[in-house]
Parts: sequence; structure tokens; C-alpha cells
Amino acid sequence: MTVSQKPTNFIRTKIADQIKLGQITEVVTRFPPEPNGYLHIGHAKSICLNFGLAEEFGGGCNLRFDDTNPEKESQEYIDAIETDVRWLGFEWAELGHTADYFGQLFEWALHLIRNGDAYVDEQSAEEMRSSRGTLKAPGIDSVFRDRSPEENEALFLKMRGGKLAEGSAVLRAKISMSAANLNLRDPALYRIRHVEHPRSGDAWCIYPTYDFAHGQSDAIEGVTHSLCTLEFEDHRPLYEWLLKKLPVTGRPKQTEFSRLELEATVTSKRKLNTLVQAGHVSGWDDPRMPTIAGMRRRGYSPDGIKLFCERIGVTRKPNTIELQILEGAVRDDLEGRAHKAMAVLDPLKVVVTNWDEGDLALTVPWHPKCSELGERTLYFGRDLYIDRSDFELEPPDDFFRLSPDGSVRLKYGFIVDFEDAVFDADGRLQEVHVRFDPATRSGQDQSGRKVKGTIQWVHQPTAKRLEVRLYDRLFTVPDPGNYDDLASCLNLDSLIVKEALGEPELAESMPEAYFQFERVGFFKQDSGDPSSRPVYNRSVALKDTWAKRK
Repeated sequence: MTVSQKPTNFIRTKIADQIKLGQITEVVTRFPPEPNGYLHIGHAKSICLNFGLAEEFGGGCNLRFDDTNPEKESQEYIDAIETDVRWLGFEWAELGHTADYFGQLFEWALHLIRNGDAYVDEQSAEEMRSSRGTLKAPGIDSVFRDRSPEENEALFLKMRGGKLAEGSAVLRAKISMSAANLNLRDPALYRIRHVEHPRSGDAWCIYPTYDFAHGQSDAIEGVTHSLCTLEFEDHRPLYEWLLKKLPVTGRPKQTEFSRLELEATVTSKRKLNTLVQAGHVSGWDDPRMPTIAGMRRRGYSPDGIKLFCERIGVTRKPNTIELQILEGAVRDDLEGRAHKAMAVLDPLKVVVTNWDEGDLALTVPWHPKCSELGERTLYFGRDLYIDRSDFELEPPDDFFRLSPDGSVRLKYGFIVDFEDAVFDADGRLQEVHVRFDPATRSGQDQSGRKVKGTIQWVHQPTAKRLEVRLYDRLFTVPDPGNYDDLASCLNLDSLIVKEALGEPELAESMPEAYFQFERVGFFKQDSGDPSSRPVYNRSVALKDTWAKRK
């Protein structure tokens, strides 16, 4: 697809205009996650935007870990983030860590101090908070604000040398305590943390804040377009103030867009971690989690997620996206790539009473429109299973499956006619007897018979037992992020485990393949289950089942 054919958005249009006017000659973006948790669907939107725009305009996108909070970060999260970005199909131009720039950032902090643009404040956190002011009232200058640059540098070096306790001092920018924008009221630039860093070890005991590290890291990397979500819009004046005050070579520009708010979903890393720690889910990659790892394990494809991000677009208007838009994109993508297979989740035995041959081998395609997926072998014989939902003794008018007064085609097999039903002593249906019409074999049918229904089935002697996990929404409310107690709105039916019967090749290891169980849903083998038995996770149902519940 050419640039002109791509779905447009205001950021893309802005970049195209800048190139046309000769204002920029290259496009460098960055994706800067904090490695304090796994990436989620909201990050996927930012990844697609940053990497996608750089790719479109022949530039590059850097992956930079914003690792300025060592107590919350780990190598596990770093590794997971790299895996997720690559799984989505993107490759970074440069891989970096804010920690790699700690030395340069420290020198720039000294530059601000020496120029009278920063000072060391020894007020307590509570004192600074109370003196900050409000949207209607100005703040109050710190009693330490007018120290000389020499005094501030000496104190800052004490902070750097580990001679001051945590919380005893911070380095603040010296801007204005009466600024209308609260982010300009002498914001903190450095704080003391006597914590070992996952990357730099114990080399530092002071760490820059996000606001100080963000723009300067962008400048170091030559970023031209720093794309952030709208909550950082009020931080842009500080971003620009710091770039003007420091001897940086680049001048990146920050542009904001609306973050992804997804119905019935929590994207706060803190709250997602709470779900993990409380055991409400099996881990960050639980298929019910909105993490990229969870969606990958559930059976979403990278293209399905990217299709979703394309459909929701990029705007500055905050809005909540309905979950069925995500599920619809996943469904539309899987329809064209999934192997179509047969499995029954609630087996009902069917005996073909007039079948007196041996088992008949049927070679059928994995997908009728995707020959590249190849073929597999099914067996047809006297003893079969269908799904119990495909038979009704007293069917409604719109029931087009097997019933006492009807006939049905067994997919890839024959038309069968109802003969009898067998019940146990408690009146429970045990099995159904049918007769097959030998003139109606699929692909060779010249009988002229027409039936309205076609159902799936499995051959009893060759059927394989499968564990099928039916995943649904994790929450019962559209706005779980607003609940302090997430346990109060958990969907207790978000996971239902069934023992199903499937065609024989479903027992083979096919971890990369996507499947559609005929008339049941889309599934994928569980990549995270340690057992040897075949486990299939339902990625998404064939239709939106929640629309009916609203």
C-alpha cells in the first residue's frame, strides 16, 4: 500500500505536510515504555502508530525503555516488551534505555543549576505538595529557592554521592510558582532512591523524573516526532522549556493523541498486577488479560490487532471503544487465515445403521479458499459423534439441523435421515440412529437432494480428546477501571473448561496455526500450557454474544 492509500490521521497529515514544505528531511519516532509490567492493547495502538509512521515515511522508530523507577522495573518486563514488539511485526531502528543516558542527564542537570534554572529543595514531600497551590491559587516559593548556584551544586553532588537520605531533598526546575500550568510550578527533576537499578546496578542513587528524562532522551536519539497520549499535553510546555534551557542538538516536537480506552477492559499496569498477584488470573499472559502476551496466547494474530488499531484511527478526541470492535477485527482477520476443523464440545453419539463398510478416508482441505494451508484426512464410519445442540426432538421452526422430521448433511460426508432416538432409564438422550444416503457423498452428489442444514461431526474410533477453554470477558461491567475492588466486577464465567472430541489431526502439535472449529468459534493451541495433552483456547466466538445481553 502506498502512503497515499493509507488511512489518514492528523499526525500523518502533519508529517506529510512538513516533508512537502521541506521542514523536515527524515522521520524518527520512538516507543518509550516503562518496563514495570507487560504491554497491553493500549500500547499496541502506540506501537502501530510510532512504528507505522516511521516505516511509511522511510524513517526509523527507536525502542527506548523509560527505566527511571528502578524499584518497579525488571528484566522480565524488558524481555517481554521486546518479544511483543517483534511479534507485532516491527523492528526498532535503535534499542536504548534511559539509564544509558544517566551520565548526560546528570551533566545537563548541573548545567541548569549553574545557570540558576534549578535548585535543591529540602522541604518534605508534604510541604512541597501543600505549597504547590491550586488551579485558582498560585503556589508559594520554597524557602530554599534563592540559594546560590554554588550552594545548589554542592548539595546536588551530595545527593549524587549518596550522602543524603531518601526524601530529604529533590532537584527542582526554577520556573514560576504562579504559572497557570501546574506542571511549570518548579517541577521535580531528580529524586533520591537508594535502590539498585536493573541495568546500571548501584552506580546511581539519584534518578531523573520522567519529565526531565523524556525530552532530553528524545533529543539525544535524534527523535523528530515525540508522540504522546493526551495526558501529557499539559507537560508539553515543560518539555519545550527544558529543551530551550539545555545545550541539546536536536529539537524534537511533542504531539498528543487520545489514548485507547476499551470497554470492559482495565489497562492500568498497577491494577493488572493486582489481578495477577491476587490469583484472579494465571499470570500476565492469561488469555483473559488485555496484555499483548495474553492476546497472543488466546489466539489473536498480529494482523488482527493491527487491523483493530487501523479501524479505530488516531484522533485527539477521547472516547471509549466498544470491545466488539476489537473482537470483530480479530474475527475478520482469522476468517481468512484459520484452519477449519471439526470438534464437538458436547458429544452425542450417532449410529449410521445402514453403514456396512469399513472406515472411509476423506481427504479434505483445511480451508476451502486457502489451498496453501493444505489438506487433512477425516474418517467416516458407522459410529460418529455430533454436538448435542445439533439435534432437537421438538425443533423450533428455524431449526435446520437434525430432528425427527428432518435430514441433514454431515459436512464432507453424506446426507443422513433420522431413524430413531435411544434414551436411558432416566430419560436422557443416549444416542441417535440415522441412515445415510450413499448417492449424496460430498463432491460426488448427483442425487438432486437438497437439505437446509450442514453440521460437523467426528468419527468415534479416531476422535481425539481435547481440552477446550472457552474464554469470555473478564469483567461484567463496561468501566471496570473505575472500580477500586476489581474482584467485585469479575465475570465468574470468564473461563469455562470443557472436554471435547476433535478430528485426529487436532491432537498434533500445531502451535502456530489458527483454527476455526466449525460453527463453534476460533481457537488456537495453548502455547503456555505445560501439559502434553492438546489444549485449545477460544480466541473469539463466531458472533458477538454480548450484544444480545445489553
